[in-house]
Amino acid sequence: MRNSVIALVFLVAASLGVRADNGRLSDATAVLQEMAGSADASISKDLFAKAECVVIIPGVKKGAIGFGGQYGRGYMACRQKGGWSAPSGMRIEGGSVGFQIGGSSTDVILFVMSGRGVDKLLGSKFTVGADAAVAAGPIGRQASAQTDATMHAEMLAWSRSRGVFAGVSLQGSTLRTDGAENKELYGKDLAAKDIVRGNVAPPAAAKELMAALGRY
Repeated sequence: MRNSVIALVFLVAASLGVRADNGRLSDATAVLQEMAGSADASISKDLFAKAECVVIIPGVKKGAIGFGGQYGRGYMACRQKGGWSAPSGMRIEGGSVGFQIGGSSTDVILFVMSGRGVDKLLGSKFTVGADAAVAAGPIGRQASAQTDATMHAEMLAWSRSRGVFAGVSLQGSTLRTDGAENKELYGKDLAAKDIVRGNVAPPAAAKELMAALGRY
């Protein structure tokens, strides 16, 4: 059953046209600006200031006929002295069982709140709920009331679909580094650990994303 679900995820990705996209960096920048830029219904700047790393996955695709699947590609950047690291490619994959017909596109932002969480995420594959829990992130004014609870989480996540912005747990999803995206972005094979630990200069194509990260 597990192998069938994994295979279905890739079939869903293919059927929904998920592939290398030169506009992905621009999409990630827009998602960050829109989900972190509103005063009342956005990600708390206090939480942003405490995050070790940020993962931005624009347009996660979901679709199902009998079984569900989701697939998306985006970027991860980690805090360094004086700013943020260059972005490293990341993928999110997952499956669900149930009678579903249809599809959707969802933007996802994930904060990694501890060094331990960073190490887990940079492993060969990270499964939400099995390797570590990811809590639904608080929104806007809710953040101050929930700070104590969220500060114990290794990771916090938010999603936006069809204009609805909310915290999300991502339970059962897997995240892994995207070597193909890094090769496309940097022109050679680079390890995600080297990129997010500040050993690689950001590419010119990531200029807008780096500027947006710097504002928060």
